Amino acid sequence: MVGGLEAGMLLLASPDLLDPNFADTVVLLLDVNDEGALGVVLNRPSALPVSEVLGEWGDVVEEPEVLFQGGPVSTDGALAVALATPGGEDAVGFRAVADRLGLLDLDTPTELVVGTVERLRIFAGYAGWGAGQLQEEIEEGSWYVVPGLPEDVFRLDTRDLWRDVMRRQPGDLAMHATRPADPELN
Repeated sequence: MVGGLEAGMLLLASPDLLDPNFADTVVLLLDVNDEGALGVVLNRPSALPVSEVLGEWGDVVEEPEVLFQGGPVSTDGALAVALATPGGEDAVGFRAVADRLGLLDLDTPTELVVGTVERLRIFAGYAGWGAGQLQEEIEEGSWYVVPGLPEDVFRLDTRDLWRDVMRRQPGDLAMHATRPADPELN
């Protein structure tokens, strides 16, 4: 854990975040250390089927069977986020991030994955922050930091993910779920 952040937590873009790459996004943190942080945007599905880019992985991924836009960094690369079966955390190619949630090496033959992974989603690119950068953005009010659930990663329809995650938060934070996009128009 670095500065109260740890892998498995979610970042929800606040209305104060002006970067269009992250407007209304939910980011799953996959790695947090003294050198920075890395995560993937959970609610930006593309129209590109996984099978067109990664062949047989299209048969293994969660529906919708499309690549998700994981972030603006290294969009020509892919990260696979998986939920291991109970006991599957030690499977070939799987690196745990938070409990049974982890990263799956896409060089692993798919036949070795069957039975060790319950759910899988593939992201093109990722979101990355240098040392101290994410903490600064949080202090500026650009992100809400909340606990994540495996269901958040693998939702079929991600359009309302930001609002649904916000609604389950305690206290005043849940009120942001009903906030209009432009409060001045209210």
